Amino acid sequence: MFRNFDEMKEYVKGRRRGRVVIAAAQTDSVLDAAILAAEEDLADCILVGNAGEIRELLQKMASQMASSFEIVDTGADLVQAAQTSVALVREGKADIILKGKTDTSVLLRAVLDKEKGLRMSEVISDVLAYEHPDGIRLMSDGGINIAPDLNEKIAILKNSVQVAHAMGNSNPKVAILSAVEAVNPKMPSTLDAAIISKMNRSGQIKGCRVEGPLAFDNAVDLAAAKIKNITGDVAGQADILIVPNIEAGNIFGKTLTYYCHYRVAHVVMGTRAPILIPSRADDGETKMLCMVMGLASMTV
Repeated sequence: MFRNFDEMKEYVKGRRRGRVVIAAAQTDSVLDAAILAAEEDLADCILVGNAGEIRELLQKMASQMASSFEIVDTGADLVQAAQTSVALVREGKADIILKGKTDTSVLLRAVLDKEKGLRMSEVISDVLAYEHPDGIRLMSDGGINIAPDLNEKIAILKNSVQVAHAMGNSNPKVAILSAVEAVNPKMPSTLDAAIISKMNRSGQIKGCRVEGPLAFDNAVDLAAAKIKNITGDVAGQADILIVPNIEAGNIFGKTLTYYCHYRVAHVVMGTRAPILIPSRADDGETKMLCMVMGLASMTV
């Protein structure tokens, strides 16, 4: 796994220049991300959306680069922008999709269309990467699945492991989180965690080491795990955290950003191409880092 996003960026740049399509690109932050990606020699961006607004913003933000971007005009229709972006990926003209002004639900509806979309798996999930002082760590799912059942959690885990593998970690340590470490019939998340852990030990889930249920402190801190006499390969040193529901993941992700001030990025997996759905409040650098993560998550 990479130590930081700078390492991840250099890895991506060392492979080939990426191709990113931005759905409804008429916003400052995604255009800032596109400009940064061009300046970093990271990716070429196709800007889909209201061509007039996009050109006006580019002139204000980087007039010297305004003519270097390919623009596909879909007017103010955000649904059309999403559908056109998906079509460009299907046609092989782009590697990943970055959400612009269009809502996440609108973009995902186009991505998951049975006839014209990009779905590969029954369960898609959002994998977040955060730049911990000890290296990049992953968390899922704080963006797609509201209250995942056992089978959905297994799919979420597998999507996260796929990202870890793409980033060079061939056998990541996965913690299935709950509020406690003991199985409690009144807490369904502990039951799911115990089943998933047993499935990993029996070889039904491969390519990773899984333990759970684990409370957050015992998943990430060796001293906390030792005090509570929790042993194992994962306790205190998890590479991937699987949260029990979307509320836990959403709060955790935003805590990393707004309290810890960690750099973060995330990518939706389970589709033919990585889909990037950063928050509208995220700045251009964060959205550029999402491009980096999306490109790093692809197999060559």
